[in-house]
Amino acid sequence: GIPDLDPNKEFRNVIKEDGILLPKYRLPTEAEWEFAAYGLIGNTIDELIPDKKLYPWNGHAVRNSNEKYIGQILANFKRGRGDNMGVAGKLNDNADVTAPVYAYWPNDYGLYNMAGNVSEWVMDVYRPLSLEDNDDFRPFRGNVYKTKKLDEDGLIDEKYDEVVKDSVTGQIIGLPGRIKYRDVNEKDDNLLDRRNYRQADNIDYLDGHWESSIYFSEVEAGAIDSDFDANNGQKQMYQFGATSLVNDRARVYKGASWRDRAYWMVPGTRRYLTEEQSTSYIGFRCAMTRVGSPIGLGY
Repeated sequence: GIPDLDPNKEFRNVIKEDGILLPKYRLPTEAEWEFAAYGLIGNTIDELIPDKKLYPWNGHAVRNSNEKYIGQILANFKRGRGDNMGVAGKLNDNADVTAPVYAYWPNDYGLYNMAGNVSEWVMDVYRPLSLEDNDDFRPFRGNVYKTKKLDEDGLIDEKYDEVVKDSVTGQIIGLPGRIKYRDVNEKDDNLLDRRNYRQADNIDYLDGHWESSIYFSEVEAGAIDSDFDANNGQKQMYQFGATSLVNDRARVYKGASWRDRAYWMVPGTRRYLTEEQSTSYIGFRCAMTRVGSPIGLGY
């Protein structure tokens, strides 16, 4: 415990509000990022939104309408070909590349750079039609369900004793002291009794798996051999490296960067890049999963 301010108690238990016990940091989902970017609390009256919003600020212009700062650019973006920051003497956004975090105004949630400066990774795997395939409540594409590795006695298996990397991507999948996990499977995890998922990897759900290929109808008709064609790269929905750059490692990134036009500052726009790659214009911000009252203790 920690010292208690109550004179009748010497110590008390640690609570989350102390800032000592925190949930794990993670990337926000695409839906969470858009919700945070729009920040609709500042222009909402009850359930009405009287001011239309295209960007993270009110209105459809990229300049400040406040009398004190009227005409000043609201974000760091590329206004036109060859115009990263304006003309000498009166720079429109004062930054040719990335600018300090607090250089521009925050949105109504107090979040900076939700439009402009740097684009940001989100957790979702990219699919062009995800918005049509996903559920309307907290949508996310990228679930791969895992469970702890257990030994013959049902106890947690030995932990990693060294850094382990994926043989294909080179990503770190295990650190010394971390618990080992495995993908769930029908035999050991009774997946047939579940209602929300029946397999470990659900990245391709409705968009990318063999059943969503144009050739699957021929399998059902008995015209082609499903055992062969299901593993034939030329008949997959996304032929990575041949006709498409989309695969299961393509992640969504959101928002405009210092090198993008104003179009990309609209929170609903989306692009993708292979998750192992990095650029000078994509960054990230962290989110947490908080369980409990959004107000605080006692509510």
